[in-house]
Amino acid sequence: MAGERPAEIVIVSLGSTEGLRRADEELAGSLTRAGARAVVASAAAPREVRTLMLTDLAWARRARAAAAAALERHAGSAPPAAIYSSTTAALLWPRPGAVRFDATAAANRPGRHGLWQRPLERRRLRGAGLLLPWSEGALREAPSLASLSRSALVLPVPVEPSGPAAAEGDRDITAITYAANPRKKGLDAVLAAWRQVRREHPSEAHGELLVAGADAGEISAAGIELESHEGVRLLGRLPAPEYRALLRRCRVFVCAPRREDYGIAQLEALADGCRLVSTPSPGPYAALPIARTLDARLIGDDLAAALGCALADPAAGYRERALQALQPYSRAAIDRLVAERLLPRLLA
Repeated sequence: MAGERPAEIVIVSLGSTEGLRRADEELAGSLTRAGARAVVASAAAPREVRTLMLTDLAWARRARAAAAAALERHAGSAPPAAIYSSTTAALLWPRPGAVRFDATAAANRPGRHGLWQRPLERRRLRGAGLLLPWSEGALREAPSLASLSRSALVLPVPVEPSGPAAAEGDRDITAITYAANPRKKGLDAVLAAWRQVRREHPSEAHGELLVAGADAGEISAAGIELESHEGVRLLGRLPAPEYRALLRRCRVFVCAPRREDYGIAQLEALADGCRLVSTPSPGPYAALPIARTLDARLIGDDLAAALGCALADPAAGYRERALQALQPYSRAAIDRLVAERLLPRLLA
């Protein structure tokens, strides 16, 4: 109706990682382009604590405060809809809303790490008006969600090429890995594979392995040392444009996550023309089935063999096929999903 105020939607952003922050910004942009008024309410980072149980509690309390303030601030004749970005953000919600998540505590907080989170999460997901998993895998991974699948809409995070990528023959960086949370990302396994490949394929692995996403202190605290590994350069935390520019020059993105809740770094690497070499890690790893289809030789528990294959015997047409496979993750595809299926359900 002409002159009618657009629907208001508050996205309660945990923002505890760069990937979560970017996902929330992308969702706000899609909702805005669909005609809504989207506001991101970011939780303030709490101080570091010793255990995952206390870490989740601290973040949940900060998310509740951010949500309550934003919902009050934007309350009008039509109260805003709320989207809690992650199940942690929803644990102590001030009022129900939709819940968006890459993975659940039922899956990534086993044993004592999720003693209080898992039962409360089940209640929150049952009470949510709409579930917005990043992937089908996130739904399948939690048995408690089986009965709720009808109230779910899979809503991936959009991934686009960051710019013109170098042709295969012009890529001057041998390999790169993203090591935020170095133990979880399997940096130790990546370094071991790199050392072996440099020994077995010296002509192909003569360049550098770049390590991004973590600084020297984080890597050392994870019990991993870099100094003894030849041809390894630590980049630390980089601004996103600078990091993506490196991907456009890289031949291979290599990783060995012990668990992957989604894998946006791997999807970005594929979008920017890298070959993805990875172990078949557990979790709702969105890039894994794509990478297997592109070149199954590059996915396996023998990471050194897969990396050597990617460098010495690259499959033809990999980048072109990767871009085709990533079409469902394009911003245009997600915008259509938001406008045609998400916004009507939020308003209902």
